[in-house]
Amino acid sequence: MQIDDIVAANKQTFDEDDGTSPTMPKLSWRLVIHAMLGMALAAVMIGALPWFTSTTWGEIGHHLDLVGPKASLECMGIMLLGLAVYTFTLSAALPGLSHLKASIINVSGSAVSNVLPGGGAVGMASTYMMLRSWGFARRNISTGLIVSGIWNVLFRVGLPLVGIAAVSKSTDTLPSIVRRGAWWGGIIGLLLLIGFVVALIRPTWTAWLGEQLDDRVGPLVARMRRGANKGKPMNLKHILLDQRARISTVTKHGWFPMSFGVIGQLALWFLLFWRVMEAVHVDLPVADLFAAYAIGRLMTAIPFTPGGLGFTEASTVVILVFWGANPAAAGAGVVVFAIFTHIAEIPIGALGWLAWWAMPKTGIAAKVP
Repeated sequence: MQIDDIVAANKQTFDEDDGTSPTMPKLSWRLVIHAMLGMALAAVMIGALPWFTSTTWGEIGHHLDLVGPKASLECMGIMLLGLAVYTFTLSAALPGLSHLKASIINVSGSAVSNVLPGGGAVGMASTYMMLRSWGFARRNISTGLIVSGIWNVLFRVGLPLVGIAAVSKSTDTLPSIVRRGAWWGGIIGLLLLIGFVVALIRPTWTAWLGEQLDDRVGPLVARMRRGANKGKPMNLKHILLDQRARISTVTKHGWFPMSFGVIGQLALWFLLFWRVMEAVHVDLPVADLFAAYAIGRLMTAIPFTPGGLGFTEASTVVILVFWGANPAAAGAGVVVFAIFTHIAEIPIGALGWLAWWAMPKTGIAAKVP
């Protein structure tokens, strides 16, 4: 049987509903403790900023006072615009998703991720639940989440290479450990890009991978399934082939708006970083600021705290001080930037959850081609 025939023959399998309704992710004591420990570690890291910069919180506070109402409103506007631009990525990755609903799942998922260490998985689960409640089919949701996730990873890990290039002619070189980390991040991004392209253009390789998974982990997956499907094989080869075809279609038609959304948000986040550093009187060349920002974005992937909070600020402030920034000003700058890109997203996400709760639902997704 040809690969296209396999996908067509199993098409109905992926559209079958399990008869259950989307539910809110369960809040357990384990999650609460996990969140508290992660936030405590982040608080310790941020509380240690004066130690990283050989300054005091009193001196940092002086520079925090320099951020007046006008600068705060400007930064809030840039942050909201960045959130809005990213909806182009989500809408392109999941055709039929409006920008309003994309905004809701964006801020709601980000709020969860910003509270829980490694909260991306819980945020993804909440996104899945919201999309199901609006009538999207499961396989379309999985395709959209995979594509948007890949797009984010590729640009996020490639950003440090751009940052290194921006300061390559600077007399103030990067610390060796930071330079190695940024290069490795870029190399990983390049390998991911190559693997992604190969998977899209060679369906026979995807079929081979699916066969290997069916042989080696298929029985384990079957035992882990629940309900009436417990013990039944998943046919991972067919699932991978179907997803490859869908990812290829979404990528072919949506690569530009997806790229625009991710690049646009990262660019606006840097504009926010730049304006914050100006407000607290960090006097460094734009190229140096961009490199520090780019490497800081890579640190958000650290899973020990929500969104890498604490680790991101510590690494960024060390780089800024290494290049000659006033230690107290640099400390104040990373704190203000964290407030706008991390803390502020939590109450905004709460509003997103409220908007979803108030919106009409369609329940389990209708069968779609």
